[in-house]
Amino acid sequence: MNEQQSHTTRQNSAVTVIGLGPMGQAMTRTLIAAGHPVTVWNRTAGRADGVVADGATLAATPGEAVEASDLVILSLTDYQAMYDVLDSAAPSLAGRALVNLSSDTPDRTRKAASWAAGHDAAFLAGGVMVPAPMVGTEGSHVYYSGPAEVMERHRAALALLGTPRYLGEDPGLAQMMYQAQLTVFLTTLSALMHATAMLGTAGMKATETLPELLSFTDSIGAIVRAGEETPGSELDAGEHPGDLSTVTMMGATSDHIVETSASLGLDLALPLAVQAHYRRAIENGHGSDNWTRIIDSIRMPR
Repeated sequence: MNEQQSHTTRQNSAVTVIGLGPMGQAMTRTLIAAGHPVTVWNRTAGRADGVVADGATLAATPGEAVEASDLVILSLTDYQAMYDVLDSAAPSLAGRALVNLSSDTPDRTRKAASWAAGHDAAFLAGGVMVPAPMVGTEGSHVYYSGPAEVMERHRAALALLGTPRYLGEDPGLAQMMYQAQLTVFLTTLSALMHATAMLGTAGMKATETLPELLSFTDSIGAIVRAGEETPGSELDAGEHPGDLSTVTMMGATSDHIVETSASLGLDLALPLAVQAHYRRAIENGHGSDNWTRIIDSIRMPR
């Protein structure tokens, strides 16, 4: 077999997708569209109807689904669901590559990798960083970690779902990056709703406020990058120069947000949490440092 034929074989290799929520369905359709034979399984079999109509094959059992392909992609609620589904299929796992794109903690991910190794299966952890409608588009990217050889062996198929960003051999790394990104995402969503509720007390509708708030959200990256050629380099060096902003200045702003929110009768959970970061930094004598100094109390909360 020449190199071109080998590449074609890899491109058209069979893939199994277990878990057919919106993300699993999107991945299945993307793989089918690229010419891969795709076998699927879901605990609620009816969820497979749409992708079966598009060309997927529905397996009767998890074991049958696993046996259909060397590459098995999991898109489940959490890692416990992997055990619930695959325990009965354990004898079929040997020699397969399990790519778990479900969300959970880094520690549970590492335990899952050990579990897979105990069944002679290779294991890659991954985090899809886009919603289901963006899977397979140019804007899609997926973080992976685990054995580099497994990543390279299945890169062609996995790249169809989104640009692969490989982080290293530790299976917990991709999950760590996924949770870190979602920390920023979920906190931003809560902040957007808090700000919308705040402006709503003044009679402004969400259709008026959200465009302004989202425009500001888009600019935050540029604001954080301002004044530092390589974002994060000063943090890595333990430096927090306060020439552009200080903990005291940002802390005063957080005080005003808490006061305003309280006067409007809004929930204070989010603004109080933010305020606490600045107050602890000031208490520790770092009021004149840059706002990044709040990382100290995040790393070592009291």
